[in-house]
Amino acid sequence: MKDMPHQTSTVLSEIEDLQTRATDGLRTMIAPEGRIDPAALEMHQHAAHALSWLATYVESLKQLAAWSGRVSGELEDLIVRIGFGEYLTQIAGGIMMSQNEFARLSDLGVDWSPSDAAQEMMAANTPAARARLAALIAVNRGSATFGATGLDEDLEMIRDQFRRWADDKVVPHAHEWHLKDQLIPMEIIEELAELGVFGLTIPEELGGLGMSKAAMVVVSEELSRGYIGVGSLGTRSEIAAELIIGGGTDAQKELWLPKLASGEILPTAVFTEPNTGSDLGSLRTRAVRDGETWKITGNKTWITHAARTHVMTLLARTDPETTDYRGLSMFIAEKTPGTDDDPFPTPGMTGGEIEVLGYRGMKEYELGFDGFEVKGENLLGGVTGQGFKQLMQTFESARIQTAARAIGVAQNALELGLQYALDRKQFGKPLIEFPRVADKLAMMAVEIMIARQLTYFSAWEKDHGHRCDLEAGMAKLLGARVAWASADNALQIHGGNGFALEYQISRVLCDARILNIFEGAAEIQAQVIARRLLG
Repeated sequence: MKDMPHQTSTVLSEIEDLQTRATDGLRTMIAPEGRIDPAALEMHQHAAHALSWLATYVESLKQLAAWSGRVSGELEDLIVRIGFGEYLTQIAGGIMMSQNEFARLSDLGVDWSPSDAAQEMMAANTPAARARLAALIAVNRGSATFGATGLDEDLEMIRDQFRRWADDKVVPHAHEWHLKDQLIPMEIIEELAELGVFGLTIPEELGGLGMSKAAMVVVSEELSRGYIGVGSLGTRSEIAAELIIGGGTDAQKELWLPKLASGEILPTAVFTEPNTGSDLGSLRTRAVRDGETWKITGNKTWITHAARTHVMTLLARTDPETTDYRGLSMFIAEKTPGTDDDPFPTPGMTGGEIEVLGYRGMKEYELGFDGFEVKGENLLGGVTGQGFKQLMQTFESARIQTAARAIGVAQNALELGLQYALDRKQFGKPLIEFPRVADKLAMMAVEIMIARQLTYFSAWEKDHGHRCDLEAGMAKLLGARVAWASADNALQIHGGNGFALEYQISRVLCDARILNIFEGAAEIQAQVIARRLLG
């Protein structure tokens, strides 16, 4: 593989052509007259999702190749070689969508005969290469990412700052918070506010730091590496700020954004309902105008950090004649933060905790509204019927941020698995010296870097004003799978000890599992990607 750049370019062109052929073939099945036929899309759902995964792999390899042009070193070279070898082999033989579902080219009615260049790259993923990569990450276990990120110096300084903070303030306590199912202490939230986490991407003139989405990704990654709950605290403010920036009036922006940025108020997102799940367009919670106020009635579920927050971005139906997204409106609904004894003291609002496996630091709740009052001026944008559109505008940033959280969780799993493999001895030698343990660690490092580069690219696209819902969706789709695989494999390295609650990897496994569900379940995400690819 002496001519790596030329080979990479040739092979990327080859698989891009493959994706084009697969897309055209699927289009003839589900959009024969130019527009997608919903019934045909559902009938061929497996094929549509196979296309989404194929496209995600193609984009991932493009970003891995771009990264390889910005970095150098033996470790980085091995990541590229193994990454290309593994993903090309999966494209040819079957991409894992879940533990028992595979995306195969035959599903899409196409085949691929890899060129000599592709076959050479596929052959580079050898046991010796993986063993060498595992040895290198063992030597570099103090490194933040097991491979240069390719980011600029300013972003690396931000990474270092938040990694050190997380190691000091979060890592020593995260497992206890999880085991005791405790809320993250308010002192941690106050320190995050002082660090500017809640106003990271809010414009400076509105009280924030005015930083890039790339900075948001790095911060989210490092905080989530410490504990996903801490990394997710910023998600609440990110969603609320995106909604207000994109859909709020000037007065709403001037009132709410500085308070969000400073941490003076903590927000929560109140969208999902018990019988709607991912089908937000069909939600039933209603808002009725009553003089100068709105009265909200209905039920919501899976509301994160609901009890001790000050404000809710609340989606409700303002047009009772509608049954789809067109009758929905978004509200900035004020509430009184609760206490342990009285979690929901605001009149017209009740709630109960949902006990969960992981992702525990903010708690999940079911909420009930019965005549809950919202000020008239708190209708987002001042116009009804815009709620679903306003929410859609936040999805790019939300999915980029979720992908970043997934990378942090995966990184944590890798570090825990690596440390155990170095410390634990069996049959007279450390676990890392056994080939399949080394394989697991090497592939974790490779896939984390691939997902990381795809996420950074999505953030770069967002920062440069480009539409990136496709790239953000791909980053979230792949990142969630990588987080789960990393946690699962790291627990396997721990053996029986990994199943013991006292070991941190047991927590990380539970935390990783939610990433394939929230902010768009993997199946919904694949459906959205497919629709975008098919136009």
